[in-house]
Amino acid sequence: MGVAGCGKSAVGEALAAALGAVFVEGDRLHPPENVARMASGEPLTDALREGWLDAIGQRIAGSVGSGQGVVAACSALKRSYRERLRGFCHDIVFLYLEIDPATAKQRVGARQGHFMPASLVDSQFATLEAPATDENALTLDATRPIADIVADVISLFEANS
Repeated sequence: MGVAGCGKSAVGEALAAALGAVFVEGDRLHPPENVARMASGEPLTDALREGWLDAIGQRIAGSVGSGQGVVAACSALKRSYRERLRGFCHDIVFLYLEIDPATAKQRVGARQGHFMPASLVDSQFATLEAPATDENALTLDATRPIADIVADVISLFEANS
């Protein structure tokens, strides 16, 4: 979880591969209306995110229900969004990929073929509620190499299992 440009997809894909888990790309589950809105530079409202969060939650629950491990890339910017996802899988662990606004804007601006413009990065930071200590979440430095982030996550999971 985290703002646009923090590396959710890249870290998520690598982590899923390392764990032999299913990878769910949250961006692919946005309805066309949401994609069009964001592509035009308009941030999503809480109401517009509800169906999208439910689609991600259903994919997570489906994988868990069939006995598969799952890693999902989803901004989950607010506590309420994370709670909505927990409604589908109560023991979900969030990996918060923490990044500064300048780096996030640079990364989003450099992406090719993605609907999210760099102009929306500030709105993501304005919406962001970093996970609180009572949430089941790990905070990781998103500027580190992906392989290092994945190795740290696996080590943390192994130490807590």
